[in-house]
Amino acid sequence: MSILDEIAKYTYNRVEENKRIKPLNDIKQEALAMSKGNFEFERALKKDGLSFICECKKASPSKGIIVKDFLYLKIAKEYETAGGDCISVLTEPKWFLGADKYLKEIANEVKIPCLRKDFVVDEYMIYESKILGAKAVLLICAILSDENIKKYIKICDELGISALVEAHDENEIKKALNAGARIIGVNNRNLNNFQVDTSNSIKLRQLVPKDIIFVSESGVKTAEDIKNIYDMGADAVLVGETLVMADNKKEKLNYLKQLL
Repeated sequence: MSILDEIAKYTYNRVEENKRIKPLNDIKQEALAMSKGNFEFERALKKDGLSFICECKKASPSKGIIVKDFLYLKIAKEYETAGGDCISVLTEPKWFLGADKYLKEIANEVKIPCLRKDFVVDEYMIYESKILGAKAVLLICAILSDENIKKYIKICDELGISALVEAHDENEIKKALNAGARIIGVNNRNLNNFQVDTSNSIKLRQLVPKDIIFVSESGVKTAEDIKNIYDMGADAVLVGETLVMADNKKEKLNYLKQLL
């Protein structure tokens, strides 16, 4: 079993436990009773130039602990001040040491839209994300069927939040397009073996129509990486460990933008 399959299985068990505490119908009604969102995440990515999604992440399966003293609110506010367009917040608790409270508190404190970075395996998590304050959720093609991706995008539309549909290869790009994805992210990190290849975005960009928002995810370390991503026609880039480990996040973000 790959690490991705392990995470998906663990997440399914998480959701089942949450359902016992708060049933699906209850959380669904609570989410639908809230004001419908205005797809703020998509709008932020449609601005002129390259948009930056800055990640709040304490740990990862490949790196272990990234930030020991994880001052998540401070990090999120620094991203906002530095000129980030959106914030990606990890809520997966076992491998990434994330927590729902990180998303809820960050979403309450910053004005830029937050993406819930987790391994969605059930509609329950989408309604939950809305309640936590997320303006977008991540849908990973590798762990979801075509039917579920379509279903989950429809639920997002009902709630007024966005779906970032993540693909790793040509077949998954087709899967995302067939499901009606309006935002497609290509993860340069293979989630089965965690090897990083930033050329993956360049290779797959040509398969995504220009009217669909294209996001390059992971493996970004230098200004040259950013320039290559911009030059190949990406609308946004998700920057994780490079930013979260930086002492001066504004300085680091400015460095990454310097060749644009």
